[in-house]
Amino acid sequence: MKRVALVHDWLTVYAGAERVLEQLLALYPEADLFAVCDFLPEDQRGFLGGRTPHTTFIQHLPGAQRRYRSYLPLMPLAIEQLDLSGYDLVISDPHAVAKGVLTGPHQLHVSYVHTPMRYAWDLQHQYLRESGLDRGLKGALARYALHRLRQWDLRAAAGVDVFVANSRFIARRIRKTYRREAEVVYPPVDVARFAFQADKDDYYLTASRLVPYKRVNLIVEAFARMPDKRLLVVGDGPERSKIEHLAAGRPNIELRGHVPSEKLAGLMARARAFVFAAEEDFGIAPVEAQACGTPVIAYGRGGALETVRGLDAEAPTGVFFDAQTPEAIIEAVGRFEREGATIHPEACRRNAERFSTERFREEFAGLVEREWHRFQTDA
Repeated sequence: MKRVALVHDWLTVYAGAERVLEQLLALYPEADLFAVCDFLPEDQRGFLGGRTPHTTFIQHLPGAQRRYRSYLPLMPLAIEQLDLSGYDLVISDPHAVAKGVLTGPHQLHVSYVHTPMRYAWDLQHQYLRESGLDRGLKGALARYALHRLRQWDLRAAAGVDVFVANSRFIARRIRKTYRREAEVVYPPVDVARFAFQADKDDYYLTASRLVPYKRVNLIVEAFARMPDKRLLVVGDGPERSKIEHLAAGRPNIELRGHVPSEKLAGLMARARAFVFAAEEDFGIAPVEAQACGTPVIAYGRGGALETVRGLDAEAPTGVFFDAQTPEAIIEAVGRFEREGATIHPEACRRNAERFSTERFREEFAGLVEREWHRFQTDA
């Protein structure tokens, strides 16, 4: 029986990457779990099934619980200190450094990549601008640190035997960044948790972490110019004060902050449409909305192009806009209201079912077994 190690970047919140990890833990219940650090709140640890992850020295550095990201320059060193020499199969699921664990020729390393490090590669300039690090001495130090991180990331990629991407979009990013091919296995979405509802209320919904790349500010700015259309904003994060300022004095825009997942599912089910302005690697929220029978109005780049069917498709499930601007969102909402009758809730639900947890487990387990057999045969 082969020994399996699962390697995650960091455990701080139960979000999209952790939903993938949850299914990996279900597929490999005897596996040991490793991470850079583990600061998951007690009320979000249930998916770990009582496991205590093995962590690195980052866990014990000053202020790491609140400022773990500030230790990113040390994380390559930290992840390389994890001793996985006793395992036959190593499965990492990185968006940062998890794939950098050291493995030997007797070990198969399969890496399920959420994305190559966006801030170190193609989105470096955007991240530096948004962090205020695009100029000055701090900016120069940040650019140098990212340069070194890119060098390490290429070394880390060379140690992976099999790349798996969470979307065709990320497979292209892997090819561009690492010059490696990746098979696509879409991440799991718990479609069964979302109740289908054909009848809708007269409001639009957006829900995400309030961070810059989600572009919730653009959605709020757009609806501020459409006072006859109601918008609910669900989520919390560092951009909250900015969003509150943009929504101030706009009675048609309501900020709900963080809401429990059950309540969010209800809001999704009753929404006229779900609005999504980010360029995501995959994007679970639009699939969850469609599981409820709710159409999606989305930025037409990234993973949304693979999870939403535009008005020109057979059995459409949403409307795309082609620029991250309030004007483009306004135009897309208008098009949805003119042509949205061609979108049927039943079609949205059927489309979402393509991304179920059962489908993920079957596809990923089949891929790993195939690669393990090939690895053993070639040994």
